[in-house]
Amino acid sequence: MRALCLSALYEPSCRGADVSPLFWLRRRPHVLPSRAAYALWAERYPAEAHNLLMQLEQDAMLDLMPDVCSLRVLDAAGGTGRYNRILTSLGARVVGCDHSLDMLVRSDGVVCGAELTQLPFADQSFDGVVCGLAIGHVRLLEDVMREFRRVLKLGGWLLVSDLHPFQTLRGAQRTFTSADDRCYAVEHYLHTFEETVSALQCAGFSLQAVREPQHGGWPVVLVWRAQRSSGP
Repeated sequence: MRALCLSALYEPSCRGADVSPLFWLRRRPHVLPSRAAYALWAERYPAEAHNLLMQLEQDAMLDLMPDVCSLRVLDAAGGTGRYNRILTSLGARVVGCDHSLDMLVRSDGVVCGAELTQLPFADQSFDGVVCGLAIGHVRLLEDVMREFRRVLKLGGWLLVSDLHPFQTLRGAQRTFTSADDRCYAVEHYLHTFEETVSALQCAGFSLQAVREPQHGGWPVVLVWRAQRSSGP
């Protein structure tokens, strides 16, 4: 079996605030629930693509992103506002939400606290939903997809990215170093592509496009766009 080589993408240890948040380590760091993890990470989490993984992810997201000018778009689990800023610069009317208030206070624009499975918005409130590198923190994908569909208008679009399931299967983790120089990993649940498609279909979405950015011959991120079908 070919050895997994991540050296060009990821640092070999969990040191410093500006290293990549994804590692394949022999010694596993302590895994935290996402809310607790981002409470510790928020102070050092830039609102920009700050490593190669995120750059590859962002390029693919922008490649699949439709014209958002004048559209009302939800930046779901938006954290410190990376996509909030991008969408705003493209002319969208953006609302951001995240369950980590520590991350949200560093974001710009209109934001609110919310869980992906319980969005505090009326039915058919948005033309589009963007969710970057977050659905892997949720155990039950179907619940999230149903909420995304509920808040989308008929024909609305959903643009999502996550750590590629191949990387999860190979043992990769999103890790970070806290202010006291301790290394942690954020909880992450495996969602295979087949499971993702099934959850989309059950929630009433049709898959439109997929991107799988690679580095060194291996897929590192899974990015896809889906459209809300007609019906209630």
